[in-house]
Amino acid sequence: IQDKNALHLYSVNGKHLGSETLKEEVSDMCVTGEYIVMGSLQGFLSIRDLYSLSLSISPLAMRLPIHCISVTKEYSHILVGLEDGKLIIVGVGKPAEV
Repeated sequence: IQDKNALHLYSVNGKHLGSETLKEEVSDMCVTGEYIVMGSLQGFLSIRDLYSLSLSISPLAMRLPIHCISVTKEYSHILVGLEDGKLIIVGVGKPAEV
């Protein structure tokens, strides 16, 4: 049997609202505003809509397993900690704003 990874969305009252099958194994995630920011052991950074669970942008390849993720207070940058100890800072927004 193949193990499948999935993301499930529940209401505050415990009602199942939806789910999405994932190709990667999630190593860390954080919910910020209306988005879910996820990192995987396969080295992909994904941003999903909190309510539909669909990808907001195509996943960004970090080439190494992601160990931790954090988003700044102003939602301007995503901090990504990689397996080799590097910290990658990803700007959020339009290129002119970053």
